[in-house]
This record gives sequence, structure tokens and C-alpha cells, in this order.
Amino acid sequence: MDKVVASAAEAVADIGSGARLSVGGFGLCGVPSVLIEALLAQGADDLEAVSNNCGVDEWGLGRLLMAGRLRRMVSSYVGENKEFARQYLSGELEVELTPQGTLAERMRAGGSGIPAFYTATGVGTQIAEGGLPWRYDADGGVALASPPKETRVFATAEGDREYVLEESIVADFGLVRAWRGDRHGNLVYRDSAQNFNPLAAMCGRTTIAEVEELVEPGDLDPASIHTPGVYVQRVVALTPEQAADKRIEKKTVKERG
Repeated sequence: MDKVVASAAEAVADIGSGARLSVGGFGLCGVPSVLIEALLAQGADDLEAVSNNCGVDEWGLGRLLMAGRLRRMVSSYVGENKEFARQYLSGELEVELTPQGTLAERMRAGGSGIPAFYTATGVGTQIAEGGLPWRYDADGGVALASPPKETRVFATAEGDREYVLEESIVADFGLVRAWRGDRHGNLVYRDSAQNFNPLAAMCGRTTIAEVEELVEPGDLDPASIHTPGVYVQRVVALTPEQAADKRIEKKTVKERG
């Protein structure tokens, strides 16, 4: 039951090239930065990452991106990373843009054993009809476009409505960051770090959690646990310095009055 491993390097040692990763975080909040750095040092490439965004240049998933280690991204927002835009538009990176709520539900469904679900989001757009550029060629043409998705009409209280079928997401490995965690893998996220971390933990076949504070089993209030240990296979305890290393995406200040 003790899922603690000695280091982040040991925790990510078996992530192979070509693996699919689900990664927690939103912007720069709740990003498993220590595990990402360990994976960068480990050397795996040709990776697919499922995450709300791809960090920024030189931080978060942007570290793997800058090193050319990402082959494909499934994201909902990519607007803060110039290198991401360059690689996508030049045909070096394949990108599946997905509405944010749909992405969250695809990950949750994958962790719940649900293969697919219907949603109204995206009906009547390229999300459902296909044609979104997934990958460009070197000349700026579309080399690979999204396929059309199955749609179906359901009766609702407001009348018949069309829905689109979305497939769930299951990743080979999940990488998450928690505020507190115990040796059994039970996790608590603090404030905004509750973003995509619980979902990334759910949909990973092997989920690795870096925790800012490691506690003993029984120390966590059961009612406060966001991710039960059944979803987590490995726990890495961060040093105080690693736990304190958090970046601010945008800082706005005003002059003292």
C-alpha cells in the first residue's frame, strides 16, 4: 500500500517514447513541474500530452515542447506559448483543440470506464462536422484534419436537440501535483489547483503524483480528499524548495498610493 517512490526520476523511469500522458494544471497553477523536469531528463520523446494547455515557453509542458519531445497535444487553450504556435503552424506539432468542458468530461469519462458520451457543445461547428486543422504541412496547408463525428437527436424538455458523440480519454500515464498526499495515494489539491488535476489522475492507467506535503495514512480528513488513492500508483514527496517553486503567469501591480 505504500506508494511512495524515492525520486521523481524513479517515478517516470518507465515512461517510454510514444506514450500518452494526461497532465494536470491550468495555466501555471497546479502544474506537476518536478515530474515534467524528470521526464525531460529521462529522454522519452514522441509524446502525446492531454492537458488544458501547454504551459508557457520554458515552463510546465513548455519545457518538453521546447525540447521537441511532444508529437501531439490535446488541449483547450494554447494562447500563451509562442513556441507552441510556431511548431503547430510549421507542421512540427499535431494539435487537437477541444472545448474545455468537453475535454474535462472526456478525461472524467475515461477514468470512470465510460467509452463515450453525447454533448450539445460543438454541434453545428467543425468540432462535430470535421475539418479542424490537426496538423499543417511545411507550406501551411492542412496535412491532417479532424474527422466528422457521430451526431444524434434527443428529445429534451425544450424539444428535439442535436448532440455530438465524444470519445473518452485514457492515458498511459497521469502526472499531477497535489498540496497534500498520504502514502496510500490519497490526494488533496489546494484552491485553484483543483483544476484538471483530479481528471488527469482519473484517466491515467498509471498515475504519478508529486505532493508538496506527504502525510501518514489517516492524517487526511476523508471528507477533504479530492482524488482517492485507488487512482494513484506512485507518490513523490517534494522538497520544501520544490514545493515553493511556483510561477506566476501574469503579474499585475499598481504603484503605492
